[in-house]
Amino acid sequence: MIKKIFVAAATLFIMLGGCKKDSSISPQLGKDDASFTIYENSFLQGLWKLDPDRATGAGYHKYDSLLLVPDDKSRDKLLTYAKIQLDSLSRFEVTTLNEANKIDYHIMENEMQSIEWQLQQLRAYQWNPSTYNITGTFAYILNEPYAPLAKRLRNFYEKMANIPAYYKEAEKVIKNPVNELTELAAGQLTDGLDIFEKDYGDSLKKANIPQAEQKQMLDRAHASADVIKGFAGWLKTLKNDRPRSFRLGKDLYSDKFKYELQIESSPQQLYNAAEERKKMIHHQMLVISKKLWPKYFGTKAMPSDSLDLIAQVIDTISTKHVQPGEFQPAIENTLPKLTAFVKAKGLLTLDPSKPLIVRKEPGYMAGVAGASFSAPGPYDKNGNSYFNVGSLNGWAPEKAESYLREYNNYMLQILCIHEAIPGHYVQQTYANKAPSLIKSIFGNNAMIEGWAVYGEEMMLDNGYGNDEPEMRLIWYKWHLRSVCNTILDYSVHTENMSKEDGLKLLTREAFQQQAEAEGKWHRVTVSSVQLDAYFAGYKEIIDLREAYKKKMGDKYNLKDFNEKFLSYGSAPVMYIKEAMLAKEVQPPN
Repeated sequence: MIKKIFVAAATLFIMLGGCKKDSSISPQLGKDDASFTIYENSFLQGLWKLDPDRATGAGYHKYDSLLLVPDDKSRDKLLTYAKIQLDSLSRFEVTTLNEANKIDYHIMENEMQSIEWQLQQLRAYQWNPSTYNITGTFAYILNEPYAPLAKRLRNFYEKMANIPAYYKEAEKVIKNPVNELTELAAGQLTDGLDIFEKDYGDSLKKANIPQAEQKQMLDRAHASADVIKGFAGWLKTLKNDRPRSFRLGKDLYSDKFKYELQIESSPQQLYNAAEERKKMIHHQMLVISKKLWPKYFGTKAMPSDSLDLIAQVIDTISTKHVQPGEFQPAIENTLPKLTAFVKAKGLLTLDPSKPLIVRKEPGYMAGVAGASFSAPGPYDKNGNSYFNVGSLNGWAPEKAESYLREYNNYMLQILCIHEAIPGHYVQQTYANKAPSLIKSIFGNNAMIEGWAVYGEEMMLDNGYGNDEPEMRLIWYKWHLRSVCNTILDYSVHTENMSKEDGLKLLTREAFQQQAEAEGKWHRVTVSSVQLDAYFAGYKEIIDLREAYKKKMGDKYNLKDFNEKFLSYGSAPVMYIKEAMLAKEVQPPN
């Protein structure tokens, strides 16, 4: 566990005070595991000073009142910090560290290399206006009860002081932005205005703060809302004759893939594996669909085209769905059933002391995914976990029907498995128990998303859904999302796949409803590489499980594998693999 040994750390680690050469690792103090643990703490303390918003999200609240202006000076400080840490890390002999510290070393090294690359090559701060959406951090400070309300409200107030300078600088920095990201940013900022215009004032009424001070605080909140409105309006009217394409391009894509996923495969290799997986799934879906055809269509002739046959069976099954107003309640009712199944089958040990709150998706998060999971920060292990559910309010009837057919009665259960039990919610609960803060703070997206995909298949393989062929068929359709996410993302960002071809892939080959396919196309235009994480992580976990089975032989146990795997926190699978397949499997420190 990382300990706050500030005196020792001060002699071990020299912070950014203009030094040209790092003095982080003192020869007298050594390069062993104890020194590395002290260094990890100092590493994080330095990062939080330079990225207070990230600190807040991690549950570290010392810098909640700070909002750094995104200018060249702040970026230069962060770049200098990254270079210093890479130098410090190079002074450790990684092969002599224990298993847990080896993994942390690789994660920290990757994070610092990623920061260098982002600031020097990617430069998204110039062309991605959504990087200037600060609403989420303010909402976190306001809504999460990690400290007394009055203290949080005052931190919120102090943090607002830099909002005018923040957006003034953003307007100076943004050049030829991506149109799709500009639209996303304007929408998210507008949707999040209630935090400043309404929610802050409502919270002030509940706080024991003098009226005169409350007025000052409320006035600043209204002024901040005006600044954010102004920036959103500026984005909407920005003259942009030469917008940057949302497509990342092969070189940037390859680098981002390396830093974000940290997997053993290259982008091309993962794409090839996804194509092969798609063929296998189509074959299995055809077998099931032929068996189900008489049940739903009687003696009607089967289509000669296999994809049409599968699509007709799926479309018929998909007519069984909840009504728009029942969507969130259906999710809430499904979670206890999943909990009971996991316990009955002995798949994992669950922690009942960590409740999951199902809530309407906050406005500042809207525009990327219809359902998501939000975990408490690693420093705030007792914070709330949320299942965020998108609202269908205001949707045209045909659009809502398309969405609900996509999330039919079978698919809705799989969604809950993925986002909650034993998916993201369970994985993050284990991750927050892992002693290493590094693994939780810099959680590997491929491992996190891969575990959720793996969990879906594991549940069905153990009999969830009473082995109904309809459940397996709909899971295959859902699983094609992960597979086709990779195909779509790679093809769009490196091969210039058109929207027409992208939608055809999703609707014909992945059997998605039009509304779902349109949403996924939007998502691939406002993100890159993230969509690869699902299949990438799933594939590596499945490969690791097979290798672990061989290693353990008759001693293999599924629960043992699951819990041992999760005990390493949100680390890249390739490093967990190295630890679990070692001759003597060591538990993480």
